Amino acid sequence: MKSFKHFGLNTFSSTLLIALITMLVGCKNLPITGTTASTNNTAFIKNTPESQPKVTPPPVTARNIHEANPVEAIPFWEDLSAGFSLDLSSNNARTVAQRNWYASHPEYIRRVVKRAEPYIYYIYQQAKHRNIPAELVLLPIVESAFDPFAYSHGRASGIWQFIPGTGKAYGLKQTWWYDGRRDVKASTDAAFNYLTKLSAQFDGDWLLALAAYNSGGGTVRKSVRYNKKHGRPTDFWSLKLPKETRAYVPKLIAIAQIFKTPEKYGITLPLIANAPQVAIAYTGSQIDMAQAATLANVSIDELYTLNPGFNRWATDPEGPHSLLLPIEKAEAFTIGLSKLPKEERVTWSRYKIKSGDSLISIARANKTTPAMIRDVNHIQGNRIVAGKTILIPSAAQSSKAYRLALDQRMKAKTNRAVKGKRRVHHYVQPGDSFWKIAKRYKVKTRSLAKWNGMAPTDPLVSGKKLTIWVANKSPTGRKSGKIRKVNYKARNGDSYARIADKFNVSVNEIKRWNKVDLKRYLQPGQLVTLYVDITNAP
Repeated sequence: MKSFKHFGLNTFSSTLLIALITMLVGCKNLPITGTTASTNNTAFIKNTPESQPKVTPPPVTARNIHEANPVEAIPFWEDLSAGFSLDLSSNNARTVAQRNWYASHPEYIRRVVKRAEPYIYYIYQQAKHRNIPAELVLLPIVESAFDPFAYSHGRASGIWQFIPGTGKAYGLKQTWWYDGRRDVKASTDAAFNYLTKLSAQFDGDWLLALAAYNSGGGTVRKSVRYNKKHGRPTDFWSLKLPKETRAYVPKLIAIAQIFKTPEKYGITLPLIANAPQVAIAYTGSQIDMAQAATLANVSIDELYTLNPGFNRWATDPEGPHSLLLPIEKAEAFTIGLSKLPKEERVTWSRYKIKSGDSLISIARANKTTPAMIRDVNHIQGNRIVAGKTILIPSAAQSSKAYRLALDQRMKAKTNRAVKGKRRVHHYVQPGDSFWKIAKRYKVKTRSLAKWNGMAPTDPLVSGKKLTIWVANKSPTGRKSGKIRKVNYKARNGDSYARIADKFNVSVNEIKRWNKVDLKRYLQPGQLVTLYVDITNAP
């Protein structure tokens, strides 16, 4: 994880923070970060043994870390707009159109600001540290509406909407456990690195840098070369760029114009404290998100919202070993964590290896990774022995408790009903593509991807179950035509849900067709009447 110690911290501020931690937990190595002094321009300060100066701390009280930053005398939006440095005088038709839209949707602005509230002070401090236009702090409104879980049709993720390749190029780790593109701290650092580099490529022209952030540096350079060759101006407004990019920069300018003088456009911006809202607590090891939420006295949903980079029920065993927490909760979390041994920070279950098992199959069944099982059980390579018992990390609570974990978000998305349509399932076959499947079921490729929490360019793996919403049919609820009545004899292990999934019908349809009580167990040999749509059968 990227350290923030290079932002600078005066000795007195460091001393206060270290003294506070020493007093509270009696151990100078316990990890917690926050802000303490008005001279400090960063929202987070790393406090680890190697970064602590050898000084004798003066006595302090717990309130020091929570005292309002004197900067708060200046309203946040006023402070932010004072750092604006782009030319906001534009009344270009594209800007006016975007400005009119935002000004006529005050509820949208309110929702976006609410989402941004935990992070925006930190992002502003990073922009100030780098001495870049403060308007860039508002760019996530254009990119993602400040939705930390945003995922676009172009495979872009997080508030800064990094695609996988660009994310990796700028140091954003992407594993089964963790996606740095959604980590607010890591992705903000990467986004500002990328934008700064683009600005340098275009001789400090931030509008061209923004255009390049949207459509790629090569696209913008090609347009600049074309205009130069034909003796035309090479500023953003004069370039021939993709439609999305032509609107992208005006959107940011329009937003900045409104946020600079909201009263001029009849907008009232929600108040935001001009002070840190969150602090980084260092865990030192993997921890179950439910357990961490309990220690911090926050809901699991809030913990995921502050730490959207974590994909699963626990933090990444390989790190980052840190959590973003409400600043007033960080001390209690750190104290509680200090009393919890590392081996008790995740729940462990014992699994007896069966014949035919592999590390991959065991890992998939238990929602973990082969590397994790190897590490915990000191296994070399992939060889395992039937009959032996291994330890496997497991979630402390049911999967429903981790509602904002990646798999649960995807499950909720695929189960979300589409008005006027019914759900069917398709299992990916070798050679399938989103385009082929969409054509077969007569749906749009982008819709198909969206229903499954994917992008049309995401790879499809054979055997993957896709949810598809197709047009409602009738009398049985379906169009006449290729509908076949099937009398299915239930087998051992069958359930109404399993049968519904197998035949691409709904459980409610089975209930209606058979007049059965779904609360009663399905018995082996029981006949179930089904009306199966074979129109799109493989």
